[in-house]
Amino acid sequence: MAVYALVGNPNAGKTSLFNLLTGTRQHVGNWPGVTVEKKVGVAKYDESIQIVDLPGIYSISPFSIEEKVASQFLMEEDIDKLINIVDASNLERNLYFTLQLLELGKPMVMSLNMIDVAKTYGIQIDVKLLEERLGIPVVPMMARKGKGYDELIQAFDQAEDPPNFQLDYGAEIEWGIHTIEQLIHDLPQFRYHNLRWIALQLLEENSVVEGYIEDKKVWDHILAIRENLAAKLNTSVAQVIREKRFLWINQMLQDVMTIDENKQITWTERIDAVVTHKYLGIPLFFLFMFLTFQATFSWIGTPLQDLLDGFINGPFSHTVKQLLISIHAEEWLIRFIVDGIIAGVGGVLVFVPQIFVLFFIISFLEDSGYMARAAFVMDKAMAKIGLNGKAFIPMIIGFGCNVPGIMAARTMEQEKERLITILLSPFMSCSARLAVYALFTSIFFRQYQSIVVFSLYVLGIILAILLGLIFKRFLLKQEESLFVLELPPYRVPMVRSLLLNTWDKGKNFIKKAGTVIFSMAVVLWLLANFSFQGMVENMSDSFLALFGKVLAPIFAPLGFGTWQSAVALISGFMAKEIVVSTMSIVYGTGGTISDLSGVIQSIFTPVTAYAFMVFVLLYTPCMATLVVMKKETGSWKWPLFSIGYSFTIAWMLAFIVNQIGHLLI
Repeated sequence: MAVYALVGNPNAGKTSLFNLLTGTRQHVGNWPGVTVEKKVGVAKYDESIQIVDLPGIYSISPFSIEEKVASQFLMEEDIDKLINIVDASNLERNLYFTLQLLELGKPMVMSLNMIDVAKTYGIQIDVKLLEERLGIPVVPMMARKGKGYDELIQAFDQAEDPPNFQLDYGAEIEWGIHTIEQLIHDLPQFRYHNLRWIALQLLEENSVVEGYIEDKKVWDHILAIRENLAAKLNTSVAQVIREKRFLWINQMLQDVMTIDENKQITWTERIDAVVTHKYLGIPLFFLFMFLTFQATFSWIGTPLQDLLDGFINGPFSHTVKQLLISIHAEEWLIRFIVDGIIAGVGGVLVFVPQIFVLFFIISFLEDSGYMARAAFVMDKAMAKIGLNGKAFIPMIIGFGCNVPGIMAARTMEQEKERLITILLSPFMSCSARLAVYALFTSIFFRQYQSIVVFSLYVLGIILAILLGLIFKRFLLKQEESLFVLELPPYRVPMVRSLLLNTWDKGKNFIKKAGTVIFSMAVVLWLLANFSFQGMVENMSDSFLALFGKVLAPIFAPLGFGTWQSAVALISGFMAKEIVVSTMSIVYGTGGTISDLSGVIQSIFTPVTAYAFMVFVLLYTPCMATLVVMKKETGSWKWPLFSIGYSFTIAWMLAFIVNQIGHLLI
């Protein structure tokens, strides 16, 4: 199978082009040894072609994990063609990576994407002249709209031979390249590589390529060449190579690109003048958050939830029960399936509409380009805790799920900044907690659901900032990094892309309902209905009640000291959605939200309900989050620390809410 590698800078439209080329025939995994996402797909137009989507990077020089992954792939894999996607509105920056790929010496096609955005900026590009200068086919495209797809497929057939491209780096560096080529010529590990490209990477101190030099004498010679050149040039060799590339790019762009100096102010610039405003930026961010929850709970999500709840716990549950009765199933089996599995799993599935509405809005904000602005406006607030706006990106991702949020922290350059971001990310309220909020707000705060949930999300953000101030003092010790973030132009999201992104985010919630929650529902029902004497009539005599009564005193000062609440919270350690599933089982309501609401209303008050939600927001991260935390930090020390300090903070704040609430009400 032929292998085509899709490569380009971040925000160049790589995901859109990958989806355009592969459709739904794609597999998402991880690159070996790291948790960087790996996408592989089969081309729609030819099933004999495999397309590999490399991480979005600015350079092959491996300063980040993503760049290291790309370098290793280019070194180790047999690539038939390169598809270099380039942002036409940021041609100078994108072409630096293009030059590195041209020097690799593989057949290559350029997708000149976002040509429409370039025109709005008054940029005109002579595509034919660009093709001549680079020596490869160049295809103008609008990947999001599918425009240019047929021309790109035709260009693949034209790109059969490696590009005839060679940049002159000056006499001194050319001597270094030639000398290193002679040194590595007979090394078997470079037999199938372009030796000039290898030599350039060694001069640029590419650590991945350096790892292939096993002969100490050869390595000593390479070091001597680099030192000799650095002395002659009075600067690092890598710096001179970078300058030569940018000089060539700038000279070429003078011929192939013209910019209309009288261009009109774009919509992106007009919108940014407001949403990134010094004083309006942060209030607008919180306004968008509030409107998101308003749509999730009041306008769209809750009506859909009521319809689904009516179906699962009405016709569906009744039909299953009647079917079991008709085949003369045992009473315990009927209770197990209806009150255990359907109540446990269905009690969580009824919140799927709200989860998907939330993810749809988040996907809209991401695809439109606003999320990058959110990180930008939060930069000053993050600086107070020794971090920068880049740390807010993992936290925003954490609103969907804390697991990818923690994984996204690897974009932080400083190790201690990364550690603090990982420790703070679990305080961002993930979608799993939303099921708990939806249940309690629909019972006690039905007219103010969005306001109550909004307050919980804001509480998580504020607490993360306050804890960051403490961590800054003990962990960072003045170790800071620069914040550089590209703000992509605003775009109207494509409906297909929005739906795919929403499904990608939300499918894990459904998957978890069919695996983890299903398994836990079975275990919990058995523990709730059996004791040492066998099956019990009263759950208060069960194994689960026995366990819950031991733990209940811990939660009594918080206002929810029943064994049922204790068991629900402890089960939430596996996955936060299971809190609702457990309550559906232990209260014996058969899974219907109306019945469960009646029981909860008789046990909780509005104050203790809010205290309960605060505790769920802040207490111990779920198992999946802890496992990823261990993987990212390389030790169980920090996950265990997270368990201890988050549980303590959750207990203290829930206690304060309960005490103050009862004083005021």
